[in-house]
Amino acid sequence: MTLSNHLSDHQRLYSTAALTLTFLAGILVTLGFKDLYPDLERRYKSSSNARRSSTASLLSYADPRRSSLFFGPPLQLEDHESPSSHGDPLTSFLPNPLGTASTGSPTISQGIESTIGHTPLILLKHLSTLTGRSILAKAEFLNGCGGTPKDRVALSMLLAAEQSGRLVPHRGDTIYEGTVGSTGISLATLARARGYRCHICMPSDMAMEKSDLLVQLGATVERVTPAPITSPDHFVNLARRRAAEHAAKWRDGSVGFFADQFESPANWQAHLHSTGPEIYAQTGGEIAAFVCGAGTGGTISGVATYLKEHAKMGDAVQVVLADPQGSGLFNKVKYGVMYSPTEKEGTRRRQQVDTIVEGIGITRITENFEAGRELIDDAVKVTDDQACRMARWLVENEGIFAGSSSAVNLVAAVVTAMKLPEGSNVVTILCDSGQRHLSKFYKRIGEMGLDDHDEALDLFALLGIEKTRA
Repeated sequence: MTLSNHLSDHQRLYSTAALTLTFLAGILVTLGFKDLYPDLERRYKSSSNARRSSTASLLSYADPRRSSLFFGPPLQLEDHESPSSHGDPLTSFLPNPLGTASTGSPTISQGIESTIGHTPLILLKHLSTLTGRSILAKAEFLNGCGGTPKDRVALSMLLAAEQSGRLVPHRGDTIYEGTVGSTGISLATLARARGYRCHICMPSDMAMEKSDLLVQLGATVERVTPAPITSPDHFVNLARRRAAEHAAKWRDGSVGFFADQFESPANWQAHLHSTGPEIYAQTGGEIAAFVCGAGTGGTISGVATYLKEHAKMGDAVQVVLADPQGSGLFNKVKYGVMYSPTEKEGTRRRQQVDTIVEGIGITRITENFEAGRELIDDAVKVTDDQACRMARWLVENEGIFAGSSSAVNLVAAVVTAMKLPEGSNVVTILCDSGQRHLSKFYKRIGEMGLDDHDEALDLFALLGIEKTRA
């Protein structure tokens, strides 16, 4: 073998060895990055999410309309009830900077405000079977601040006040409101979350559970003797006066803000832009009737306006007022006159509305009720006796422990359903839990002997309703 051949063989050998070593090194490096990559990926995603969160936050607060119930961008929701409702352009009033669950990204909501809205629509199985119509109840008691539809209203009013500059977080501002309880509870919760104080004026004949809860939420509570709305001592007028007196009392540059739930357009618009679209999406627009009581009138006006005008359902959906005894709204809808025999002087137990039901029923027209009054097609009068019996039946047959206004809504929903063709969808509202009505409403149920847990109750006989089908 020549020297040149010998060197050539060594070169080939070294080349082969070098290639082998390079290949092995590549494998080792790849394996190393494989273990290292998830950590790098996590760091990148964390940094990316932080940037998105920061950007969304800046957008939300640089332009106040971004966080508004009325101007927020459409949110693609993950609907766990009906795949067909994916992508419905329901307006969101809260940012969701980490994306939605449908993208596979983490979903982290911002603050207690994010628990408001997007409540389930529940088919009441036994009531639907009994009536031959689908009775669908919007579970508003699952709103996470105050556990009522008033969570939507309270947030809407506060956002509107912040956007107009009337409220500034952490300045010492105080929110004043006259309420029978639910709106006050929502306001007190959100006040703490957003950096305000809260002062609530309420009638002294409301259930003590409500004022006790308000105190625990950090609110100042004034329980006042019930008085006509014309009196300066009416709980709403007192709250307005307390707000006007705030600056002189505190002298610290803070502001007293009167929320004014009965007249504020932010009330009915909250339901126009959230509750109404949710109901339409959850039913796919298949709604024969929407049944709801009115206290301020915001819920029924907002939902009616969305369904009839924005969703263009028109006369295809009936909007029906559920009104407790003693309220004048039933007569206003049916006959155009705000009058009831129970309003005669000396015939009422109370000076506001002669009913044990709390939260709905009123003897005056508010701006919120007026906003949708012409869209209300019919009204159903519900007695205290019927409301108590429905509440008991609901516990025994549906396992739902609801408050007095929810019971009124359901009685009216049954009456309405029996006038419609079989199979029709009737939607109503479950406003709050019965836990806030133990000392008054459920005490009355006990006094009526209705708490014997009899599952075989004949609902139609119980309510005194004809079982005639349409």
